[in-house]
Amino acid sequence: MLDLIKGLAEKVLDGGALTGNEALQLTDAEGSDILLLAAYANKIREHYNGPVVDMCGIINARSGICSEDCKFCAQSAYHQTDAPVYPLLSFDDLLKKAQEAQRSGATRISLVTSGRGMEGDPDFERILEIIQGITTVTGLAVCANLGTISGPQARRLAAAGVRRYAHNLETSRQFYSEICTTHSYQDRLATVQAARDAGLELCTGGIIGLGESWEDRISLALTLRELQVASVPINILNPIKGTALEKTAPPPALTIVKAFAIFRFLLPDRIIRPAGGREINLRDMQGLLMLAGANGLIIGNYLTFKGRQAADDFTMIHDAGLLPADYAKETL
Repeated sequence: MLDLIKGLAEKVLDGGALTGNEALQLTDAEGSDILLLAAYANKIREHYNGPVVDMCGIINARSGICSEDCKFCAQSAYHQTDAPVYPLLSFDDLLKKAQEAQRSGATRISLVTSGRGMEGDPDFERILEIIQGITTVTGLAVCANLGTISGPQARRLAAAGVRRYAHNLETSRQFYSEICTTHSYQDRLATVQAARDAGLELCTGGIIGLGESWEDRISLALTLRELQVASVPINILNPIKGTALEKTAPPPALTIVKAFAIFRFLLPDRIIRPAGGREINLRDMQGLLMLAGANGLIIGNYLTFKGRQAADDFTMIHDAGLLPADYAKETL
């Protein structure tokens, strides 16, 4: 395993791209070999990305009663949960939340709305105005996570000031039907393509711990590589009571670390961003992700459950010898 990890790491450091079969061999790492894998993933991150960590806050701009049946989602109308339900928030409320995220250290925010997407959505025009207003007042980079969108809608978002569109694939094409049946994998890919065609960067990742295999995780990473996504948020299942996956046991902490490290081997120059579920599933081992190739974070609270204090994340980043993006600009 030592020779395998070192050899594949050197291939990546020399500019090569791992195959799916090569990445699958890395999943055999156990125990201390996972720490070795993490160390080489960290070296790959350092080589391609330097010490900079991209910090993003998310804002739940419209919550609950989603028409889709994603098995993990607390906002799905198919589930009975305690998730908040409210219509699109006002500009003043969303501006306040954006400014709070900015004060916490976020350099970008992502506005998220529940629901399948923007086709025929009466809130779309207001969302465009809100994005323009937040961008003007705060100077924050604004991402949008509005579900499925068409090409014309993607172009209008870009014109309104959106820099990056967030739309997760969730898992592999092969496993997708096990977690969602109300819209297809191709629907998700079409939205990603529409955003890319409009000149938007892509924030596209998924969730580990849904019951998928290592083959599924690697397949997802390879698809993200093919799509040339800029940012890869990786969520870890938080099995929320009332959802279809409420009794699913999340992966062990070291398995999560291994997954992040393998994603770095496959996506050497991308932003790999620990997202929802890291606090719950990694507990005191969250910092290890920053030494296993991660170079982004979702800070603050998530859509339907709380995160931790942003100050703790900044301490974690500094302790790992890394720099938040805004600070790095001033010092590098």
